[in-house]
Amino acid sequence: MKFLLITLITHQPNPVTGVRSSPAERLRQVVEAAQLGEELGYDGFAVGERHEDPFISSSPPVVLSHIAALTDRIALFTAVTTLSLLDPVRAVEDYATLDNLSGGRLELMIGKGNGAAQAKLFHVTPDDQWARNREGYELFRELWREESVTWRGSFRPSLTEAKVLPRPLQPEIRIWHGSATSKASVELAARHGDPVFSANVTYPIEPYAELIDHYRDVWASYGRNRADALVGAGTAGFHVTPTSQQAISEYEPIFAARLAFARSAGLPVVFESIADFVERSSALIGSPEQMIDKVGRYHERLGHEVIHLSADSDGLPAGAHRRSLELFQSDVAPVLRGRIPSRPLGSAALVSR
Repeated sequence: MKFLLITLITHQPNPVTGVRSSPAERLRQVVEAAQLGEELGYDGFAVGERHEDPFISSSPPVVLSHIAALTDRIALFTAVTTLSLLDPVRAVEDYATLDNLSGGRLELMIGKGNGAAQAKLFHVTPDDQWARNREGYELFRELWREESVTWRGSFRPSLTEAKVLPRPLQPEIRIWHGSATSKASVELAARHGDPVFSANVTYPIEPYAELIDHYRDVWASYGRNRADALVGAGTAGFHVTPTSQQAISEYEPIFAARLAFARSAGLPVVFESIADFVERSSALIGSPEQMIDKVGRYHERLGHEVIHLSADSDGLPAGAHRRSLELFQSDVAPVLRGRIPSRPLGSAALVSR
């Protein structure tokens, strides 16, 4: 199994202390988290893309390029690149540049994105968002592969013998399809033989598992071996300590603050207590033994080879979050790597081809 650290670069007050850092400080924290991830031996670092409050993650290629300059080995992911909002030509230029700068460590997760504010900002509607995502993906893939592209679509001006520069280092890049609840995403992935990364963060496992089952069914309908389908999955929270009692005690103020915010904002509340959250969500909160057991149970249902963990302290003291990341790497990751085989990521995948 492979392990990614992920951040959506939220920029809001600490849920426990109420203190909010400056944008510069928050971005510095993200870069330092990536450096720590490499130091501790995590396999990848993922930066989300959002274009609305409370996020400052509107430019993943810029952030990841800075991280690439300060790291050597860790794979670099987007989570997700919102192709429904972007011009694919510009996206290929940005990510091909990053691919070269990083030595081929780049992998993309794509998705339509979400949120009313960013949809309004980019004039995307519920009626056309999936069509935009599909068209953007297909043009992105063609521009990445081909030296010259002639193309006509519905959402951007046509292209005639277009050459996008620089050419990427990886002639073929792995593109994951980030999926939360829609069959449209996993069907697009299966059609093109791409992997899927299940969000797996808001609800209990079953709706996500049903979507992965559908993905594998569609994958097989194209004559492919179901075992070749590659799946990743998220986690709803992360804090590992020597005992479950310590983990729950330290994480409880964070959960309480999030629950209060959800209720005040009129958001759906799926887990009413931290005990319910720890038991029924994908959150990895507890002792190393509990984490090994929980990931194993989720793997039985999802068959995933990659999981993501929060790169952010989420309100925990920085030292506590670092100790959690260290404990996961020393006591949890080696067991799961041994039990669950996984394919290479980033530049390792480039070398293996």
